[in-house]
This record gives sequence, structure tokens and C-alpha cells, in this order.
Amino acid sequence: MVLKSDGSIADPRYDAQMVFYRFLTNADCSDFLEIRFLGGAREVGRSGILIRDRKNILLDYGIKVGEKVEYPLRAGKVDAVVLSHAHLDHSGNAPALYHYGMPAAFGTEPTLRLSELLIEDSIKVNRLKHERMDFTKADYRNFVRKYVSYGYGEPIPFDEYNLSLHYAGHICGSSITRIEKKSSGRSIVYTGDFKLSPQTLHTGADLVEGNILITESTYATREHPDRNHLISLFVDNIKKVIENKGVALIPVFAVGRAQEVLAILYKHGLIDYTYVDGMARKATDIILKYPEFTKDVKTLQNAVARSVRIGGGKERSDALNGESIIVTTAGMLNGGPALDYITKLNDTSMIFLTGYQAEDTNGRRLLDNKPLIIDGEKRFIRTSFAFYDLSAHAGRSDIFDFVKRTNPEVVVCVHGDEESTNSLREGLELEGFEAHAPAVNDALKLEF
Repeated sequence: MVLKSDGSIADPRYDAQMVFYRFLTNADCSDFLEIRFLGGAREVGRSGILIRDRKNILLDYGIKVGEKVEYPLRAGKVDAVVLSHAHLDHSGNAPALYHYGMPAAFGTEPTLRLSELLIEDSIKVNRLKHERMDFTKADYRNFVRKYVSYGYGEPIPFDEYNLSLHYAGHICGSSITRIEKKSSGRSIVYTGDFKLSPQTLHTGADLVEGNILITESTYATREHPDRNHLISLFVDNIKKVIENKGVALIPVFAVGRAQEVLAILYKHGLIDYTYVDGMARKATDIILKYPEFTKDVKTLQNAVARSVRIGGGKERSDALNGESIIVTTAGMLNGGPALDYITKLNDTSMIFLTGYQAEDTNGRRLLDNKPLIIDGEKRFIRTSFAFYDLSAHAGRSDIFDFVKRTNPEVVVCVHGDEESTNSLREGLELEGFEAHAPAVNDALKLEF
């Protein structure tokens, strides 16, 4: 049964805001918590999940990057925020919480340092676009000041709860969050973004058990291709571009994908052709300061030492003259040096997309053979391109594997579009799990 907050029955065909209640026989109301979804529910981006109990704990607070930035709903009173990782869709709006209060903030040290890099860049981009922001410089400084870093498995005592962070296998410093209530011993696990199978620089995620599991659903409708085979195709096609005196342009996410691609290029003997541009340089420098958070840090160190860092116009011209590989931001072609390079590629060059391309981004437009928006104008790109799914997210079977092996009582499907979250919910129900796929501003009330 679906109820609205006033207790009346909600008709999902007409009521946009719904509150779900899971009643247990003879359970006291004090044994329930409410989970409210401020963003990232039936959508990818602006993640924000508010746990409302005796204390209010917010899991992530990000933004959705597109033609215009979208923000999560207001969080209200928050006692603590836990950031799963640094990507803007999970961290980008965290400073806004300090406009109305001073909550504690928890996460790993790399998550803070990489979040600082990405948030400061988003501030610059917003200024250039004359777009509003949800926070001030003072709010941002308070966020950094209040943030306390923890390692994997370290206990984080917080009032009536024991919190802990666990390895997520997504990017440097990414974590799965576990919240245990001392009085009941019951727990919530939030995956953030995770990956069970290994990458070049990261091992697979830890399995973390809890009564309630909140899991990402980004790729819940499909599997990722065999990674070794995909990397072989990726490398072979780059080599063909090099042999034809072209430029292999690889737009990347500065945090995570840039480092993974550099490691792949190094391991396959292509690093001596490679130039690195944009925010990927600073992000890689930060990651190298925390070697304990990377499986194969030596490979990344060697890749950085042997590639060429682009610092200005002359190096960019050099990179475009003759055979080369350019690893540069932005991964969805919505800014960064990549857009400048794209307009200058020769006929033997190729664009290699390696990550998720959200709606309303230039990367998605390229995949859909639509004109890109560059400097406010539509530009058709004639350069050939290819997409390689080097995802750092769990595919469908990995998500099911995680759920089955941790065996929660309730599963909540978030961080995926409507098709993905509903598909995951339906599949889990067929496996005998109680599962939910809430929308933004829905709430779920569960025993805790």
C-alpha cells in the first residue's frame, strides 16, 4: 500500500510525491526510520539520500551536470554527511549544507582532496556561464574545515551510530558506507558507485552486509563486455590511428578514468605517444599522493613519468602535429580542452569515448550523430569515433551478485534511470527480495 504523508491513500498515477511504509506486526513507531530521496532516484546525478532517525545522516549530496546544472532538493536539518566519493554527482553540492548549519562530514582523504579540485572547477564553470550556485565561498570553506577523513574499516563513532567506510573499487578513495544503530544492532549499507570486478588500478569492491541495502543501478539493465577483450580492441584501434599519422583523442573524466587509461596505455607500450591535458593532470597528482588507495600505483607512476604534460598552447600544437594520443578532459565533452582539440583533428584521427555519456551532453550528441554545442554554436563533427565501455560501475550480474552474497532484508535501487531502477527492482523481487525503486522526493519508512 502506498500512503501520502497525511495518511491518505496515494494513487501513483496522479501523485508525484509518495511515501512508502513497511509495517511490521506490533512494531513501535520509534523503531522506524525514514529514508528520503533528494536526488539520484530514477535518475543518474545529484545523488542525495537522507536518513532521518534520531539523527539525520545524509549520504552524498551532488549535482547533475548538463546544459544547466541541476541540484538536489533541500536537505533541511542535517547532523552529518558522508561522501562516498569525489565525483560531482555525489559531492558537488555538499558545501550548500553549510549555508544552513554545520554538520559533521566524513569520507576518505582522497575523496576530500579530489572533491576540492572538482568543486573549485565547477565554481569557475558556473561563473563563466553566469549560473547560480547553491553555496558561497564561506560555505565551501566550512565544508572543507568540518570534513574528517577515515581509512577503510576504521570505526567512525557518531552519536547513537557506528559508521564505517569500505572499499568500493570505483575510483581512488571511493567507499561503501555502513551505518549501524547501537541500540538495535540493525544497519544500512549504501554502495555509492561500486565495481565488483577488478580494473587495472583497482581491485573489486568489498562485500558489506546490512539489513537495508541502498544500491546503485546505473547499469542494471545490461552487462559490461569482457574487459580484457575490450582493452585489446581499444589498444589495437589506437595503434591503427598512430600508424596512419593521426591523433587518438581520448576525452576522460579527470578523476578515475584518466588514470585508468594512462595505466592501460603504459601496459600496452603506447605511453611514449601520450600527452595529458586539462584537469586530469592535477587529479593524477593528487591520486599519487595516496598510493595506499591504488592497487598498482607503480604502473601509474611510470605512466605519468613517461607521458607529456601539456601546459599551454605550444604543447597542444605539438600534440596535434603527427601521430599522438591525447588524454584530456572532459569525459562527456561538455568543456575542457577536448572541445578545442575536436575542431582541429585531421582526417586520420579518431575520438575514443570510454565512459557514461549522460543525456544533454556533447558526448551523447556525438554518439547520436547530432551536432555538438561548442562556444554556443552547433558544430557537426566529421571525425570518426568509437565507444569503449571501460566502466567503473557494476553491471547487472555484479549487482545481483552483491545483493545475493550480502543478503539484505530490503533493497533500495537508486542512481539509475527509471528503466534501470525498475528493472533491478523487478529482478530482485523475482529472486525473493523486498525491493523498492523510489523517485525523487519519495520517502521509504523501514524498521531500524
